[in-house]
Amino acid sequence: MKINILVGTMTGTAQLCAQEIELALDGDEVQVATLLMDKLDPSVFADRAAVYLVCTSTYGQGDVPDNAKALYGALCTAKPGLAGVRYGVFGLGDRTYAETFNFGGKRFDEILQALGAERIGERYTHDASSGTLPEEIAMEWAQQWVEKVRERLSQAA
Repeated sequence: MKINILVGTMTGTAQLCAQEIELALDGDEVQVATLLMDKLDPSVFADRAAVYLVCTSTYGQGDVPDNAKALYGALCTAKPGLAGVRYGVFGLGDRTYAETFNFGGKRFDEILQALGAERIGERYTHDASSGTLPEEIAMEWAQQWVEKVRERLSQAA
């Protein structure tokens, strides 16, 4: 199984989470590549054999991080067909901003579904005010998520 983690980050926390996920999952049966969204465009989703994990924070008034804006904007304007793409979302946010809590992950989730991609599992929403370390939660969550991916892939085979 190949997993591409796409990272949207401002302060590096989402990148740290992605690195911990990669360490937890990468091995004999699972190959993980972590890609910062900085220079990505919708062609990143061309490999239909891969599974994608969007690991992103939320910035400003519920926006995607600066390094994710070009990819998100291109998905919204080019509207590429993403049927056959399977993905998950690990979102970071802070519930003290209740009106825009975890909107970075939510925005990617909504556009990917609108373009025909299939989310595996529920979108995870980490809360910075919860007192838990997101990188520790990411490792635990990812191990459960990859089991759901395995189940989904075995159903499709």
